[in-house]
Amino acid sequence: MSFNNLDQLYRQVIMDHYKNPRNKGSLEDGSFTIDMNNPTCGDRIHLTLKVEDGIVQDAKFDGEGCSISMASASMMTQIVKGKEIDEALKLSKIFSDMMQGNEYDEDVDLGDIEALQGVAKFPARIKCATLAWKAMEKGVKEEEQE
Repeated sequence: MSFNNLDQLYRQVIMDHYKNPRNKGSLEDGSFTIDMNNPTCGDRIHLTLKVEDGIVQDAKFDGEGCSISMASASMMTQIVKGKEIDEALKLSKIFSDMMQGNEYDEDVDLGDIEALQGVAKFPARIKCATLAWKAMEKGVKEEEQE
């Protein structure tokens, strides 16, 4: 597949998650919620995670923002469900490295998230892509401190 075709496919995946977000909404029985925003772009997210026995049982988000931030939140909530917290945090680190153009463990199946790798070429958009992930990290850290 040529680069242009791959780039087009990635755009389609991003737009699909933006127009048809997975896990949009909130959880009534969420273990914790976190609100974050990206003031430079106007992105806002309200993330709710239900964690039991160290495993993310459910994840939902709400908010508003650009296609990249909302698609990334949709993808993130999909991939962390059913994962142990440590594994979810590892995925967040891999995603962050990918966004910053750093080397990362390419053997880990990132699923649809790989569609966001082109964002690394646009430094101003990296905060958009990582907002939901940073919210998850912040929520986990705050939960561990309680």
